[in-house]
Amino acid sequence: MPKATSLRKYNDPVQITPPTPNNFNTKILVIFLLVASYFLGVLTTKVSYLEKGSSLTKGVSDTASDTSQQKNVKQPIAAQPTDQKAKPITSADHIRGNKDAKITLLEFSDLECPFCQRFHVTMQEVMKTYGNKVRWAYRHFPLTFHANAQKEAEASECVAELGGNDKFWEYIDKIFERTTANGTGFALDKLGALAAEVGVDQTQFQSCLDSGKYEKLVKDQIEDGTKAGVSGTPSTFVIDAKGKSQLVVGAQPIESFKTVIDQQLAAK
Repeated sequence: MPKATSLRKYNDPVQITPPTPNNFNTKILVIFLLVASYFLGVLTTKVSYLEKGSSLTKGVSDTASDTSQQKNVKQPIAAQPTDQKAKPITSADHIRGNKDAKITLLEFSDLECPFCQRFHVTMQEVMKTYGNKVRWAYRHFPLTFHANAQKEAEASECVAELGGNDKFWEYIDKIFERTTANGTGFALDKLGALAAEVGVDQTQFQSCLDSGKYEKLVKDQIEDGTKAGVSGTPSTFVIDAKGKSQLVVGAQPIESFKTVIDQQLAAK
């Protein structure tokens, strides 16, 4: 009887031998992937750089950029004599401290700027440290990309009109205490309630704010600051008794101001 031939069962796995890769093609593919990765990295870096730079094309320095990460960024120290001058201080200005003080700190600020928020505390420390030797004058410089800053500046002027200079300072103190900054950190529909909180008639305040009567004043201060060399916030002119100025740019620590103020106080 003939021997039965062994047959593969239908469901037995079929062994397929993979083709041997072509070493030359593999090398070409690896090189291509490396080159592509390099150019992708270059492109990503360039796009990131352009995105960061775009905030500087709006007429302000990077000290005024509105990213939340900037709260932890240390700004460069910049205190230098300047021949450029803002308009002289008058009785119409908001002044904190001794109005006849020898040294004037004229600050251009934005109520939605995170650096200004931090610097506001520093300025309060300066006032406590020097007492009647210095006075702090505040002018508005709301940045265009901080959506609520212009209206908040106008609101502070309405408070000043209805409640006086002390209420003005109390009002901006509270905004800086409560805003999360970066443009819309303090809601515009809360401005009236805050005015009432500091003791100003809310109905009269709202009428003043809605009228837009202080829009031009704020914009005039922006123009004045720009002509004087302000390009970002906060920017502070430290002015001595003879009218000579040093411009301090950014949210500098109190030590930077002590250096400038002490020099001016010691000058004859």
